[in-house]
Amino acid sequence: MANIKSAKKRIQIAERNRLHNKSYKSAVKTLMKSYLEAVDAYKANPTPEALEAVNAKQSLAYSKIDRAVKRGVLHGNTGARRKTKLAVALKKVTATN
Repeated sequence: MANIKSAKKRIQIAERNRLHNKSYKSAVKTLMKSYLEAVDAYKANPTPEALEAVNAKQSLAYSKIDRAVKRGVLHGNTGARRKTKLAVALKKVTATN
């Protein structure tokens, strides 16, 4: 454990930032999972309503990923890779229909 006051403060700040980053990463994963489930639902039953739901979830996921990149929680390339993964998932489904 640190003895210097500034070092103790840095430990507190690092813990606060770690929890904040963890919540962002968790939210990104949750939104990605929700989006991929919506894509699977659209694949099973391709209706315009299902496609709207997919697009809405895609927008939410993209927004959260972009925000995480902007705030430094995710690296830029990681954010781009995750967005590409989402886009490819939908493209595979719509290409077969």
